[in-house]
Amino acid sequence: MTRKLSHPRRPFLFFLAAVVASFFFLLTLLYQHHHLLPSLLRPLWDSPPLPFIRLPHFYAENTSLPLLCRLHGWSSRSSPRRVFDAILFSNELDLLEIRYQSLLPFVDRFLLLESNSTFTGLPKPLFFLRNTRRFDFAKDKILYARFSPQSSDYTPFRIESILRSVVNSLIRHSGAVDGDIVIMSDADEIPSQHTVQLLRWCDGIPTVLHLELRHYMYSFEFPVDFSSWRATANVYRPGMMYKHSRRSNVILADAGWHCSFCFRRIGDFVFKMKAYSHADRIRNPSFLDHGRIQRIICEGGDLFDMLPEEYSFRELIKKMGPIPRSASAVNLPPYLIQNADRFRFLLPGGCLRSPE
Repeated sequence: MTRKLSHPRRPFLFFLAAVVASFFFLLTLLYQHHHLLPSLLRPLWDSPPLPFIRLPHFYAENTSLPLLCRLHGWSSRSSPRRVFDAILFSNELDLLEIRYQSLLPFVDRFLLLESNSTFTGLPKPLFFLRNTRRFDFAKDKILYARFSPQSSDYTPFRIESILRSVVNSLIRHSGAVDGDIVIMSDADEIPSQHTVQLLRWCDGIPTVLHLELRHYMYSFEFPVDFSSWRATANVYRPGMMYKHSRRSNVILADAGWHCSFCFRRIGDFVFKMKAYSHADRIRNPSFLDHGRIQRIICEGGDLFDMLPEEYSFRELIKKMGPIPRSASAVNLPPYLIQNADRFRFLLPGGCLRSPE
């Protein structure tokens, strides 16, 4: 009996067709998602900054401040330093209330600058000025100023830089003197109470100390990591400049919370997406759709359909996909927990937002 042999070229042709199909599929994928390439290939073209020297952070309830100072390698003071809290404010009213209520007993002056336009040049209501009565509890400590950028031709990052430099005038008029502490951060970067107590009562702290903050997205239900480092505590000296960038190599571990895009209303999400320096990430009008934003908030997804911006493939792969939920509401700002009914949207299980 004669067997019919298969054509010897047929497997090769199947393989070649699969390779060509895969190639064109990859090209199509890259064309449709070319914006992901910089993040996807970042480990190949970019190097991470020098690592911080992380200072261990010691704290336990009912522990004396002299002991805590000693555990940090610092000495204790006979009287507390004065603390000045300087921020650039946009529209984070709920987080600002939590911040000011939490830090009120420990901060001597709250310095707040507000602009009537966004980093992208859009007209902006003076949200704080419209809601000053909400902050009457701290009115004797608040030093407020507003500023109007003179040109709409600047880039968003240039406008941001100008506004941050204007905070310097607030610091100069605050009454701060040598040895006082000036906290420089954004409104959504909140130092913990015990961190500020260390700054008040300990001698020997670094002149510029970065604050490592637990980073959350949308609410305290979605912890990201400990990558937030831009907030600083600074020992005041004449000529000090307000900065929101790397300024020293020393960072205090677990020093507070950074809650990004933590808003009560969907409309506030849309406003921030169009207002902040990375507004160019809105590549499609559908990104601003309220239903899409609400779904992403509850899933822990990415509002801009971006990949994580990491310096290694290991971290990139690790952080792909939605942010894992946390059921923990432990070690959060005390005022938030004490007013959980008002701020339910910031706690586990509260992802649903008001539309406007």
